Amino acid sequence: MKEEIKKAILDFAETSKKTKFYFKDMEKAVQKVLPNAKSREIKKAATELINEGKLIYFSTGSTTMYGLKGRGQTEDH
Repeated sequence: MKEEIKKAILDFAETSKKTKFYFKDMEKAVQKVLPNAKSREIKKAATELINEGKLIYFSTGSTTMYGLKGRGQTEDH
């Protein structure tokens, strides 16, 4: 299940019109593909993708967003 969630997250990140997105948006996109995916499982999968270097956190100060590493303007460029 976790691998399917990770794939759904990456698919969403690659096809999203925005380069940065909120967890809620990512959660909705994953649940469209995998309706049984729980919020906690999605969060764990997203954290693994960040640890693997595929996703990055983007903090605006008041909120944390996610982004696909290498897509759009990010602090690590």
